[in-house]
Amino acid sequence: QVQLVESGGDLVQPGGSLRLSCAASGSILRIYTMGWYRQAPGKQRELVATITSDSRTTYADSVKGRFTISRDNAKKSVFLQMNSLKPEDTAVYSCNAYIDTIVETYIYYWGKGTLVTVSP
Repeated sequence: QVQLVESGGDLVQPGGSLRLSCAASGSILRIYTMGWYRQAPGKQRELVATITSDSRTTYADSVKGRFTISRDNAKKSVFLQMNSLKPEDTAVYSCNAYIDTIVETYIYYWGKGTLVTVSP
C-alpha cells in the first residue's frame, strides 16, 4: 500500500543541472532514512545519497560537491539536486525509504526509477 514514485529524469548536456523528485504515498505513519540509488547500463546498482529523518546526509564520493539530497517531510518527498552533470552520471535513478505503516514498522521500499541521460 506504500508507493514511491520518482520524477524529473531527462536528457541534459554535460555541466547541466537536474532536480529529481520522489513522492511517497499510502498509509504512512513515519518515514525514516530516504535515499537515492542509480544503476548505469552494464554496472551494478550504486548508492548515491541518503538523508535521515533529521536531515543528516551522506554521499557517494563520485557525487560529493555536485549533488545535494533534501527532503520535505510534510510532502513525504525526497529530492536530488544534481549539478555539474557528467556523462558518467547517466543512469536510472531510484529513490528508497524506510517507512512505518499501520501494519508494519521500518520496512524498506523503493521506486521504479527515472532515467537521467547526460550527453552532448
